[in-house]
Amino acid sequence: MENNTLLGVRDLRVSFRLDKHDKHADFEAVKGISFDIPENSTVALVGESGSGKSVTSLSILGLLPPENASVLPGSQILYGGRNLLDLSSGEMRELRGKEISMIFQEPMSSLNPVFTVGYQIAEVLRLHLGLAPKQAQARVLELLNEVGIPDPAAKSAAYPFQLSGGQQQRVMIAMAIACNPKLLIADEPTTALDVTIQKQILELMAALQDKHRMSVLFITHDLAVVGEIADHVVVMRDGEIREKGSTDEVFRNPRDVYTRALLRCRPPLEKRPRRLAVIEDFMDPGKLPEEAQERARGVSGDEPIILDVRNLGKSFFSREGLFGSREFKAVQGVSFKLPRGKTLGVVGESGSGKTTVGLTLMRLHEATAGEALFEGHDILAMPKAEFKPYKRRIQIIFQNPYASLNPRFTVGQILSEPLLIHGIGGSDAERTRMVHELLARVGLPAASYHKYPHEFSGGQRQRIAIARCLTMKPDILICDESVSALDVSVQAQVLNLLQDLQDEFGLSYIFISHDLAVVKYMSDQVMVMHEGEVVEFADSDDIYLRPQHPYTQKLLSAIPKADDRIRRVTA
Repeated sequence: MENNTLLGVRDLRVSFRLDKHDKHADFEAVKGISFDIPENSTVALVGESGSGKSVTSLSILGLLPPENASVLPGSQILYGGRNLLDLSSGEMRELRGKEISMIFQEPMSSLNPVFTVGYQIAEVLRLHLGLAPKQAQARVLELLNEVGIPDPAAKSAAYPFQLSGGQQQRVMIAMAIACNPKLLIADEPTTALDVTIQKQILELMAALQDKHRMSVLFITHDLAVVGEIADHVVVMRDGEIREKGSTDEVFRNPRDVYTRALLRCRPPLEKRPRRLAVIEDFMDPGKLPEEAQERARGVSGDEPIILDVRNLGKSFFSREGLFGSREFKAVQGVSFKLPRGKTLGVVGESGSGKTTVGLTLMRLHEATAGEALFEGHDILAMPKAEFKPYKRRIQIIFQNPYASLNPRFTVGQILSEPLLIHGIGGSDAERTRMVHELLARVGLPAASYHKYPHEFSGGQRQRIAIARCLTMKPDILICDESVSALDVSVQAQVLNLLQDLQDEFGLSYIFISHDLAVVKYMSDQVMVMHEGEVVEFADSDDIYLRPQHPYTQKLLSAIPKADDRIRRVTA
């Protein structure tokens, strides 16, 4: 290793046992990779789901599941003159959290819901530094203040569910830096965050790294984020390293076709191709992506209006005292018109009310004010029995297909159930035929019919969720953060599918997202929400080129742009 190398991975190979009764049923998730993490620098480990990047990070910390995972002989993880793979579990516990710590992707599943955040941070200090309770509490307040959490004393006594997503991630960072580690591993720490919160977290990590002079291994699938934070890049696919080098080198002149594909799969802000490129377009030498024709967006004003929402309001009430209650206005005075065959993008930070608008239109929340005219009929005021035919015509795709698909049903049952409930199809055989047609429509093989949701990837599960919506032949599809958790290439596939369906069936979309690049690509008009109210409404191109409201300007300025890094290094 070079003198300035903090940690070196050498020929790391990790295998998983798929069948405990069959020694030959092993899957090699990491296939002999090697890279260095220099002192006081950020190395980005980039790749899609299944590339082996998270397995690599868990190997460094000794957190692989012992019952079915094994690091193969010859592998080395060199740190401080020792091979971490040779250390005992006690020695690794001493090292873990003190010298090498980790921030996980989802703070709500990493923080203990039954303990206050102050207790959980103090536990790290007591275990590794032996601080007394008063000393630990004082250090907890210092850490919370350092990571930018307001009113540290009050937040220290709060439980994780009482904090926003950005604050939860800051608590995770506070725990990770509590013992001033030399290496911080951040596994997709900003994937599910709003662009403004994402920018704050990235700036916070950069500031902490500079202050504490620690190294960072930053794991992500988004090269735009890499351009904001990393000094070096390691690109992985299928357990192998496809390319590595300085960020400037990789962005300026990517040598591997897979790296070039990752850079090109994100929806560009400066143009709107008719079809987004996907990884497979680049991997086949005989099928390089063509220069796509641009897709026109916007509304002329002559389109027929399918949904007219007027002064929509939704309040939630919580008990206060013995007999009182407190009103929280989640949505107030929201008005818009949705033209047939067009897409309305709804953007805003968490808590802005954008998801509440979608759920209220679906009658999953009951509106407290306003009306929504669907072809002239107020769907919010009609009795539930009268609303049932309209429920078929307005469908929703949720963010998390893991939670929205019944794990006990096969895909065939999931897609057949709404047909049966709504009396679509004259027989079981006819419904089976319709389901197979839907599977083909969303690009899934016929064999999917007999499989369960857990047998599919995240992108395939989202296709199943889209197919379930299409069983009703809807006029309006509400997409609630439906691509935010997907890899960039899978995201491109789903966006292409949604666009194809809109072109073919004339669907109208309400596209809710915090990813502004995706919203610009998909939307004809954009509605910006802040604290339950609409602060700006305009055609997609206008709102990105000439944002009027300061909040919109703030959102747009926070978008990470890989293209900016490319332009800077080639200038």
